[in-house]
Amino acid sequence: MSVDYDVVIIGGGPAGSSAAAYLAKAGMSVAVFEGANFPRPHVGESLVPATTRVLLETGVMEKVEAAGFPRKYGAAWTSSHTRNVTGGQASTLTHELGAAEILFSERDQPGVDRDYTFHVDRSKFDLILLKHAESLGAKVFQGVRAMAVDFDDPEKVTLTCRMGPASVDVTAKMIVDASGRQTLLGRQLGLKEADPVFNQYAIHGWFEGLDRSSVANDPEKVDYIYVHFLPISDTWVWQIPITDTVTSVGVVTQKHRFAEANKDRDAFFWEFVESRPDLYEALRKTEQVTPLKVEGDYSYAMREICGDRFVLLGDAARFVDPIFSSGVSVALNSARLACRDIVAAAETGDFSRSSFARYEEQLRNGTRNWYEFISVYYRLNILFTTFVADPKHRLDIIRLLQGDLYDESEPEVLRVMRETVTAVEEDPSHLWHPHLGTLRAPVLAPAF
Repeated sequence: MSVDYDVVIIGGGPAGSSAAAYLAKAGMSVAVFEGANFPRPHVGESLVPATTRVLLETGVMEKVEAAGFPRKYGAAWTSSHTRNVTGGQASTLTHELGAAEILFSERDQPGVDRDYTFHVDRSKFDLILLKHAESLGAKVFQGVRAMAVDFDDPEKVTLTCRMGPASVDVTAKMIVDASGRQTLLGRQLGLKEADPVFNQYAIHGWFEGLDRSSVANDPEKVDYIYVHFLPISDTWVWQIPITDTVTSVGVVTQKHRFAEANKDRDAFFWEFVESRPDLYEALRKTEQVTPLKVEGDYSYAMREICGDRFVLLGDAARFVDPIFSSGVSVALNSARLACRDIVAAAETGDFSRSSFARYEEQLRNGTRNWYEFISVYYRLNILFTTFVADPKHRLDIIRLLQGDLYDESEPEVLRVMRETVTAVEEDPSHLWHPHLGTLRAPVLAPAF
């Protein structure tokens, strides 16, 4: 059988470029077709430590370090609540409601050799990863848009691409869809299912000169990612350092609120930020350096993430509300897990779905854990931070926040948090009851 490449990859983002790097290092011929021309801006600027393993294995870590991205040593949460809450039946812990922080170094993680990860300018970070894959031998075609995939020939796949006004067909033994939220194969094969609950909406931009210490729990921990709870149900603000002086700030809420508000995005953004006066005052003193952008269509799943001669990676396989910076982590780790199976399939010549069973099991396990974590987090709302502060659960929480989710079924703390939510829900007199969030996700629903 004559084909142009062993593997063709749709999309040159973190999932596609990491897959290309893994496969090129394994000696396979691989081509990446990316519709955009890099560098290009992208949301999802804060990494979790689970990305470190992939950056090391693909050999790109030295280049990422050399780029000088701000180092991220931990995560923190703030709230407008200042009083202490005693958990009663659910917990004996006394805690300042909604305020907490963790250090990644508190727990060792397999394959991770440093106590920090990074906040990144995605236009620069993604270009570094793509150029690295190219340096390893992957063929990279930018400005070439993948249009459709033909699986009719049982011996190969054919990808049709558009290059300017012309269409070009490229053949391979299998195809990897890393097309992100375009979900090319998911749409073509009718695999995509929208999440019925997490229909979130984000408005975000970059701001110069934010006094990060003025809205931090600890002025010495301004390099953390901050999640600021707003006194609006199921709504939060991210704060991510991009450079020493530029900060990414985004408001995330339910999409229906934007339609109901009937306001333009700028007015909507500032109205929500104003609900936290300390954050509002600090942000008003800054210079906004990028227009506010909107991200919608937040969560969805695929009924299948692999099949005969294809696998789906990253956002093309699954997108979950990104409150814990899961996007790039899922992208890179899906590439790591899938490429292990792809290399094994190339050795046997069997690219059927069964060859990717281990990848499917581990990715579904990891994204299910993310989904369960996010689901119970939104129900707990500001009460989540009591688990961060509780020594019995702290290391399990840190493990989840590190993105170390793929090799075990359900972490014990998820069960405890879920049972806590149930107990509080069933007791309207419980001290915690008024603080519960309203989002109710279909826990462990098959599609998610």
